[in-house]
Amino acid sequence: MADITARLGFRHLRATPTSHIRHLNRGQLAHEGTGLAFWFRPLSAALSEVPVDDRELAMLFHSRTSDFQDVTVQATLTYRITDPALAATRVDFGIDPDSGAWRAAPLDQLATLLTETAQQHALGLLARTPLATALADGVSAVRERMAAGLAGEARIAETGVEVIAVRVVALRPEPEVERALRTPARELVQQEADRATFERRAVAVEHERGIAENELTNRIELARREEQLLAQQGANARLRAEEEAAADRVRTEAEAEADRVRATAEAERRTRLAAADAEAAHGLGTARAAAEAAWLTAHQQADPAVLRALALMRLAEHLPRIDSVTLTPDLLSGLLTKLGAGGADA
Repeated sequence: MADITARLGFRHLRATPTSHIRHLNRGQLAHEGTGLAFWFRPLSAALSEVPVDDRELAMLFHSRTSDFQDVTVQATLTYRITDPALAATRVDFGIDPDSGAWRAAPLDQLATLLTETAQQHALGLLARTPLATALADGVSAVRERMAAGLAGEARIAETGVEVIAVRVVALRPEPEVERALRTPARELVQQEADRATFERRAVAVEHERGIAENELTNRIELARREEQLLAQQGANARLRAEEEAAADRVRTEAEAEADRVRATAEAERRTRLAAADAEAAHGLGTARAAAEAAWLTAHQQADPAVLRALALMRLAEHLPRIDSVTLTPDLLSGLLTKLGAGGADA
């Protein structure tokens, strides 16, 4: 929309680069072009603003195929006004000199023209096409038919409009029909899925059988190796027992030989000790006998008083310790008498 400002009874218009402005002053062309800016008198001016940029027009309409099935067509048109001066004379693009807004709805009028023209060509094509063919090849066929029909439409060319591109986004039947059409394909897909499942199960069973066979083979091999291990362990145990028995026998023989040697040495030692003891005892006996003989000879030759004194000394050596001695007059009298008698005899 053009930008219009008021100054002292005049108006200033400033257009956008994508808008074609046509200014008529008292019926005469004063300004025309895109991106203009100029002053004008509102009471004598007739202004038109025609957009020259690319426009997108989306459409959604229903059609019927040759087998009386309803389909929905979703498409988009791209168009542009290539001759804005011609379009301004065929469609009301006039704007208010005060606000710059369109007095009518020119783009809606163009949209109606393009939509109805495109629908007319699409409906004519689909009415002669079965549903299955329309769903399979209808998108490209409808697009080509709409593009050719719009390009050859004289009304559109006389309006100064050019259709740049036609895009058919979707072509769909009714939901019930679509579900019914999907059923065979779904069944085929399900059958393929079932077949793949069965094959996968068969492969899994084959793999499980191979795994079971491998496990059985491994168990047999393990049992065989365990048997070998047990046999080897038995042989090792027997060899160990034989070696231990031989070692015990050698050790026993060695111990017996050692005991025999020790016993022989002990017997010899004891024999030597017994002989030494016997010899010592014999020498001691001889010495004791000689001592006794000398002792007896000495006693035989000694005085009786000396013998008594020696006897008393020997007796005193063997008497227990005497802390105190009590001498009675009777004992002293007897001793004195004996002593006196002894002195007299001497």
